[in-house]
Amino acid sequence: MKKHSARVAPLSACNSPVLTLTKVEEEERPREHVAHSGPDVQPAAGAAGPESSSTRRKLHCCIRITAVQVRKALWGVAMVMCVCSSWAGSTQLAKVTFKHFDAPFTLTWFATTWNCLFFPLYYVGHLCKSPERQTARQRLRECCRFFGDDGLTPKVFFTKVAPFGLLWILTNYLYLQALRKINTTDVSALFCCNKAFVFLLSWIVLRDRFMGIRIVAAILAIAGIVMMTYADGFHSHSVIGITLVVTSASMSALYKVLFKMVLGSAKFGEAALFLTIVGGANFVFISIVPVVLYLTRVEYIESPGDIPWGYLCGVAALLFAFNILVNFGIAITYPTSISLGIVLSVPVNAMVDFYSCEINFNTVRLIAVSIICLGFLMLLLPEDWDQCIIRLSTKLRKRDEPAEGGAQAGTSTGLNWRGRTRTSMSTFSR
Repeated sequence: MKKHSARVAPLSACNSPVLTLTKVEEEERPREHVAHSGPDVQPAAGAAGPESSSTRRKLHCCIRITAVQVRKALWGVAMVMCVCSSWAGSTQLAKVTFKHFDAPFTLTWFATTWNCLFFPLYYVGHLCKSPERQTARQRLRECCRFFGDDGLTPKVFFTKVAPFGLLWILTNYLYLQALRKINTTDVSALFCCNKAFVFLLSWIVLRDRFMGIRIVAAILAIAGIVMMTYADGFHSHSVIGITLVVTSASMSALYKVLFKMVLGSAKFGEAALFLTIVGGANFVFISIVPVVLYLTRVEYIESPGDIPWGYLCGVAALLFAFNILVNFGIAITYPTSISLGIVLSVPVNAMVDFYSCEINFNTVRLIAVSIICLGFLMLLLPEDWDQCIIRLSTKLRKRDEPAEGGAQAGTSTGLNWRGRTRTSMSTFSR
């Protein structure tokens, strides 16, 4: 049995394009393989055999890494489509559900209860894929170490799990409430601001690295919020809806940053157990709230037979699929693909709203949606994006330089030409 590895310290909340609950331990293995193969394949001077052998090894390693990257890129395309369809589909279906059953909190409670399926599905995958199969009790006990040496105690539950459960419910409830007030395009676009809020909170709370490009992205997100409010003329109905979705995005950012600060990063089994506990706690402790709302006629329906179970199960299933993709999709592809799927749901919702005649695409709204999406994409840039651009421009400049150096080297002596060539080759190899 493998020993339980230590949790990753929450040094940064914005290192990955999507701040997920999970981490992939095998993610750096190809890079480590390349770094390890360097000292072993350095040839001795003047030995032709070791040089050809090292060349073959390097070529084989490059081909292997390229195949892995192509596979992850193909999975990334599929991930973009799945994330976009599940997120946009759940948003549109929730909007339709409210026409038949206007009960946002009941829908939130029902969808959150589906989180109980995370750990059972993970354990089925563990039995199918893992070479070291464990019983459900053994796997559960090992995953519980994520909460500390004593496992999941009542104190740990009420201090480290229950607050995240409340933030989860608030995020989803406010998002669904916003759908009752404004159209799905505005809701999905404004919710993309949560990435900017994650950066601001991680910069303040987690002392994350300051980046000017991300500050600009946060400013664009705030400007988009103001312009979105102006697009409808500051009517009370739209202002309330925008306030609700911005608050929902803030709760989502707070959830992610606090998780990083309090619990760190979780492996797949630990994340599945955490989400299962959130769903179970929601069912045990929050079930009384929909009953109270029904008795007080806040979320009332004439008879249980009038409940549109098909719509409820559809929204819950799409949200469940979306959470699986967001939290566990990094096992097969790049986190950027997941982020692209989220932001691409905005034009998908816009197309649906346009053909259903539920939105007026004026100039202010188009500009607001565009700058919010632009800010979201700017936040996907890596921390060393400026250095990457400098290196790329340097390579392009060297490639465009005329071959004057080669002609000058040809007029010199043969010994000097060989010495310069050997020196330049050694410099390039570093």
